[in-house]
Amino acid sequence: MDGPAPLATPDYDWILEADTRAFVETSRRNSRVEGEPTAASRRAAYDANCRYWHNGRPEGVQVEDLSCEGPRGPIPLRRYVPASGPGSAFILYLHGGGFVVGGLDSHDDICAEMAHRTGYETVSVDYRMAPEFQHPAFFDDAFAAWEWAVAAAGGRPLVISGDSAGGTLAAAVVHASRGREGAPVGQVLIYPSLGGDPTRGSFVLHADAPLLSRADRAFYASQRDMSLVPDDDPRAWPLRDPDVSGLPMTVCINAQCDPLADDGKAYRDRILAVGGRAFSVEEPGLTHGFLRARHASRQAGLAFDRIVESLRALGAGERPKLS
Repeated sequence: MDGPAPLATPDYDWILEADTRAFVETSRRNSRVEGEPTAASRRAAYDANCRYWHNGRPEGVQVEDLSCEGPRGPIPLRRYVPASGPGSAFILYLHGGGFVVGGLDSHDDICAEMAHRTGYETVSVDYRMAPEFQHPAFFDDAFAAWEWAVAAAGGRPLVISGDSAGGTLAAAVVHASRGREGAPVGQVLIYPSLGGDPTRGSFVLHADAPLLSRADRAFYASQRDMSLVPDDDPRAWPLRDPDVSGLPMTVCINAQCDPLADDGKAYRDRILAVGGRAFSVEEPGLTHGFLRARHASRQAGLAFDRIVESLRALGAGERPKLS
């Protein structure tokens, strides 16, 4: 008996609005790597694209570089304090980049704008990455940064957030910190990779989506020694944790045209099934990496509005207004 018919490749030229298509094409040009990609060449291309889309920091935001101690040595951090002061909550942010690329500079303007628009002090984490370091080094740094943030927050509610691989780490920290003093009061995960079935759903439908194709995912995986990553380790795959009870309010913001789109929805459904509080939004006509397009794409700007609202609401102990 024949198996199911293969899914037709979506027509991204039709799905994406013109301004989003322009963002995608410019990002592709900026990120082009000649020859066989390496971690170094991918990092250089990624950083160049991030510099191109950097929108500057909002006026009045105070920025300070500092560090905290981790199990493998100091972890660089960058603190953003709004012009109005530290605010009534604290955001800890973990950048994306497939556990290979990215850092404090790649998400500098994003974090500065989050601080400005929420009114909350925001700290970004430059955790160790592959191939120089392997699992669980990424998680260990993220968890150490959370432990530091508990003290830095000084009793204020702490919201943790991250995009892509940073979303993985944010959720992993939330799972590991349950029941501990200073555990995050909420998490906002932006197109997160959580450990969904790569043979089904969005992984197949959007296997060759703009800005995160199967070739991209294969490259990032090639930089990690997957033999060190157990299939059921929630530090790497939060969605595979057998126990998702006791998690704080969760918001997953997913891109429609993204192989990871189903992970956030599946995570929400698991949390709801055990009586937890979780929301998932699929942002129409957007691709992985849309954070950088928030001032270049109408749809990305609306999605960023929802991200900011989610961070603000969770920090205030409120239900986010996502419609």
